[in-house]
Amino acid sequence: MSVDFKPAATARQRTYYDETSPRYDAIHSHDVDEHAFAFAYMLSMIDFLGVESVLDVGSGTGFALTNLKQRRPGLAAIGVEPSAAQRAAGHQKGLSQTELVEGDAMKLTFPDRSFDLVCEFGALHHMPRPDLAVGEMLRVARKAIFICDTNNFGQGGALARLVKQAINLARLWPLANLIKTRGKGYSYAEGDGVMYSYSVFNNHRQIARQCSSVHLLNLTNASPNLYASASHVAVLGILRGADFHDRG
Repeated sequence: MSVDFKPAATARQRTYYDETSPRYDAIHSHDVDEHAFAFAYMLSMIDFLGVESVLDVGSGTGFALTNLKQRRPGLAAIGVEPSAAQRAAGHQKGLSQTELVEGDAMKLTFPDRSFDLVCEFGALHHMPRPDLAVGEMLRVARKAIFICDTNNFGQGGALARLVKQAINLARLWPLANLIKTRGKGYSYAEGDGVMYSYSVFNNHRQIARQCSSVHLLNLTNASPNLYASASHVAVLGILRGADFHDRG
């Protein structure tokens, strides 16, 4: 069952995927470096935490799944993706029907603590309620969650970032975003489709409440203050009670 808060946006994004899925990977080739960097870090954490099962939410055409199959072939990995066109592109790349399946990140059908690690790469900024997706990730994870996504407050020139951060500090960002998007609450770009204003820091407290530790990784050149200067950030949340040496 799908959670659809903005039907017009969902329909527009579905059309975007239908039209671009055959060349989606080529369109997003500019994301490879930051996603590959984040993936390499996640791979090391998979080894460190003794992860044996992974769920990838918002899998798209299967970037994470394909790389996991190549790098850790013994790992049990499943991806959920709501777009049939995206799934079809992933299946054409060699992912099976049971590896890349239909699913909504904001309402996962898996039981609690089903996977050692739950991850996402660039999917949350396409969702109207990323907090629901993060909540679901935390629910079905046993050991950790890993998020690789945008930080809108670290994007743009120095002045633009400063203005956005000041507006956010005053708790006026939702209003400012509605004005900016003319009431829609989302924007559209030919290179990415429907996008919502999103920062991984929006969900930091939500993650920290259920995790014993939260670790941030800069994916772009930035200052030590990632919130203020990093356009893309990875977040690793290690759940309370996770046993790094538990293999089952």
